[in-house]
Amino acid sequence: MPTRLIAFSAHRSRVLDFVDRIRPRHAVLLMGTGCALISACSTPEAAEVSETEPGAQAVIAADHFVPSTPENVVWGDFPADKAPVLRMASGESVRVNTLTHAGTTQIQEPIEYLTEQGIPREAILEDVVAFWGSRSGRPREGRSGHVITGPIYVEGAEPGDVLEIEILDLKTRAPWGINSTNARGGVFSPSYPGYAEGDELLDIPQGTRHVIMTGMSGDREVAFFDEGIEVPLAPFMGILAVAPDPVVGQPGVTVPGVQSSRPPGPFGGNLDVKDLTAGATLYLPVFHEGALFYVGDPHGAQGDGEVSGTAIEQSLEGTFRLTVRKDMSLDGPRAENATHHMLMGIDLDLDRAARHATWEVVDFLVEEKGLTPAKALSLASIAVDFRVSEVVDLTQVVTGFVPKSIFLR
Repeated sequence: MPTRLIAFSAHRSRVLDFVDRIRPRHAVLLMGTGCALISACSTPEAAEVSETEPGAQAVIAADHFVPSTPENVVWGDFPADKAPVLRMASGESVRVNTLTHAGTTQIQEPIEYLTEQGIPREAILEDVVAFWGSRSGRPREGRSGHVITGPIYVEGAEPGDVLEIEILDLKTRAPWGINSTNARGGVFSPSYPGYAEGDELLDIPQGTRHVIMTGMSGDREVAFFDEGIEVPLAPFMGILAVAPDPVVGQPGVTVPGVQSSRPPGPFGGNLDVKDLTAGATLYLPVFHEGALFYVGDPHGAQGDGEVSGTAIEQSLEGTFRLTVRKDMSLDGPRAENATHHMLMGIDLDLDRAARHATWEVVDFLVEEKGLTPAKALSLASIAVDFRVSEVVDLTQVVTGFVPKSIFLR
């Protein structure tokens, strides 16, 4: 497939600098704790490594570490019967490595494929190569393409509880990502609800992949998209999920017991809400004992909508605090950050998703702020922004952003 290599040669030195900066951290993990060689590590020392070099990414302390080794990842669904990769107490933190599916799951061997695209061998993660070697033993029927780390079992979580997921930190693991474009992909797909027979096609070769290098530009980490274009990185996990209860006929469920990772749902999943970055907290209803937390589909940057069908698909490391909330009851995902409450509407139809998001905002304002439904809808119309978070993952997500600043008490 044709691939467009974006501004690579001008930034090769930045790539190698990135590799040099992260290599000491990985070496400490290998020699000091052995965490990269086992299923998971529960010694705090594994997460207390820090970087002091200019431009280095400091590692936040965590109680546990889960590497993205082949035994710790699934491919395209959220099984409830997979043995947990880690058991942890409610309120503890965990640092998790994740892998992008881009450049990882293709048919061609990844070292050969990625070096052909101009990515230095030193910038190709070993767990990418290890996953590729494990592909033949993984079932595919009814599943999507994401590589997802988990599940993590949180002690005390029971169906009907809520799992609170505090996103403490997110870091890039490799100095490159891939974005894909297609004349019949994303919002231009014939399966997209807005498609009409006879629509004009964009002039894009089938399956074009854009390799995008990332690194420091001054004091910020950016994607070097093209000459004269730098996109600030804003890393987030496209997938944050608990194991669902899939039923054939629901979006993404064609095989009994298998929930494809493509469409998000009440369990969270492939929400692709770019605001779920460091400092945000996501709340998900629990469907199974232990909650069974999954995380993946890591992104370096994405625009609202994700209209091509992909973001900068880039391997990340995330640190999360997982807490069981028995004082909450939810039917679907809800989130917040320092400035906003985020209420999500999910549906196969974008108009229905907007309606669901509005309903969620009204319910929130009634239950949490004591407004009448009439006052709540009025406030939703004059003070709440409803943004299209993603429109390309079968079910579509509209998020209502309720500003915290409007509440004086």
